[in-house]
Amino acid sequence: MSGNETYNGGCFCGKVQFTLTGAPVLMAYCHCDSCRHWSAGPVSAFTLWQPEDMDVMHGEDYISGYNKAAESGRKWCRSCGGHLFTDHSEMALIDVPAAVVSGFLFKPALHVNYQETVLHIRDGLPKMKDLPQEAGGSGELLAE
Repeated sequence: MSGNETYNGGCFCGKVQFTLTGAPVLMAYCHCDSCRHWSAGPVSAFTLWQPEDMDVMHGEDYISGYNKAAESGRKWCRSCGGHLFTDHSEMALIDVPAAVVSGFLFKPALHVNYQETVLHIRDGLPKMKDLPQEAGGSGELLAE
């Protein structure tokens, strides 16, 4: 990624369309209970972007949301229920599931919240107990 790319993303039915420009701040896997429930899977593949890198091009009136925790506002399409992004206000970042971005090459750097995993993945990537220190976690690494 050179940082100049533009990627298209959107919900399941296509009523909400957005673009992401540049490169994500981080790509990783999350194993926390909240992300597993939200993604309906054993692990969540996410990308973190600066808010100014996202532009909703179409269907903003279809976006609905829910805050299970004050720092994470999850957004989805009111028409199809398709997941769109999570606004992590305390980190000032937008979390976009890798699967909703077309033609995006997902290259994860690490695993976070691995202490909660239900699916052990032996891929050689660092496994953080919770989050990196700069994101408010312990920064502790766990064995693969």
